[in-house]
Amino acid sequence: MYQNPQGPGPQGPGMQGGPQGPNIHNFVTTGFEINGYRIVRNFGLVRGIIVRSRSVVGNIGAGFQQIFGGNITIYTELCEQARNEAYELMIQHAQQMGANAIIGVRYDATEITQGVSEVLCYGTAVTVAVMDQ
Repeated sequence: MYQNPQGPGPQGPGMQGGPQGPNIHNFVTTGFEINGYRIVRNFGLVRGIIVRSRSVVGNIGAGFQQIFGGNITIYTELCEQARNEAYELMIQHAQQMGANAIIGVRYDATEITQGVSEVLCYGTAVTVAVMDQ
């Protein structure tokens, strides 16, 4: 059995319920289930997409880092920022649908043209509820 099948989100110790629902960030997973919770509604695919280009200044800085070898931190930071923005857009999409969790999360990236990349974060928006013990 489960509780709160139509409520704003998972309820339990450490959960912030209320009109805004819980912090959905705590219920985003690459898996297809969340231990202790039951999926009570499937909203379908949600996604966040961002298209980024490298700046001239970034390319110059990265060029210097390439000369010395190792991690090219300028590009690492750019990629991390693009992934984070795509992730947050996916979460906003799920919240707009009324979901309180996202399962099966994946990332994809495609180079559209030289120096311009698309980053896509996608998953399945669901409503979960705490399982009875």
